[in-house]
Amino acid sequence: MSIDISVLDMETDATEWNRYVERSPGTNPFFRTEALELQAADSDTTPHLLAGFKGQEAVGLFPVFEYNKGPITGVFSPAPFSWSCYLGPALLNVDKLKQRKADRRTKRFLDGCLEWIETELSPVYSKFVAAEFPDIRPFTWNEYDVEPGYTYVLDLDKSTDELLDRFSSDARSNIRNAPEDRYVVEEGTVDDIDRIVDQVRARYESQGQSYQMNNGFARSLYEHLPDGAIRPYVCRVDGEFVGGILVVESETTRYRWQGGVKPDMNADISINDVLDWHVIRDGAENGVEQYDLVGAGVPSINRYKAKFNPELQSQYTITNGAYGVDLLIDRYRKFR
Repeated sequence: MSIDISVLDMETDATEWNRYVERSPGTNPFFRTEALELQAADSDTTPHLLAGFKGQEAVGLFPVFEYNKGPITGVFSPAPFSWSCYLGPALLNVDKLKQRKADRRTKRFLDGCLEWIETELSPVYSKFVAAEFPDIRPFTWNEYDVEPGYTYVLDLDKSTDELLDRFSSDARSNIRNAPEDRYVVEEGTVDDIDRIVDQVRARYESQGQSYQMNNGFARSLYEHLPDGAIRPYVCRVDGEFVGGILVVESETTRYRWQGGVKPDMNADISINDVLDWHVIRDGAENGVEQYDLVGAGVPSINRYKAKFNPELQSQYTITNGAYGVDLLIDRYRKFR
């Protein structure tokens, strides 16, 4: 039986789409319609919710965003410069299939989605990021360019003592020797989201880089997604905010989404070490399976992330069409 591609409606089919998102092992909260709608508004794009079905059984999801500017049409997943974690395609109901059937189902699902994109949207440029998708070969078979990228993922299926013992010696020392009477790490409020985003923006600007994510986007995610999907962890020293990490949480994974930048103040506390440790410890104690540190492509930052002894995992940037269109979109968004 072939795979049929349907386009679900953002409003009338929201409950159905979110139910599939919750059942897929390759999704995260950014796949939910609440987040897709916010990404579309933030990036001035039109979302299309592609779902693959074998009969009545859902087999795959692929949310894409259509961008139009004059004669230019681009298709993206995630939306261009939306600061989402990962999006791209995701599969359902393949865990129990033998490899040959899983390969065939994946190929038919992606072939159908790519044919729909080409027929209905006719983009001059497409760009997708697949991070938790098991088989990107159908993209290469459809003449897409695939560039590998990397992230660090820490397995949390261990006791907290075992996790801490695996850290580098300096990380263990920084965590164990932090004076507990001086600092507090806690899950903050929506107001702390502004503090974290503002701190990240200031860090980018101090290095001469642009940081386009606005506070309203992060706050809206916190307010519209289910409770616990966005967790603002903050560190306070002597009662003052000194740093924070915005954590995105799915059923299985915590993502180190935003924050954790070098703090402004000099303190006798390794602020980011204790922040990450509390995120890791709380996740492990609550049954979360892994901590994705989101990115392993910048050597200076890699040295910090690697101290937690994570596993290096691959992700892929998949493109097709006119090179440079994404840069034009970036310039337009900065102007807007």
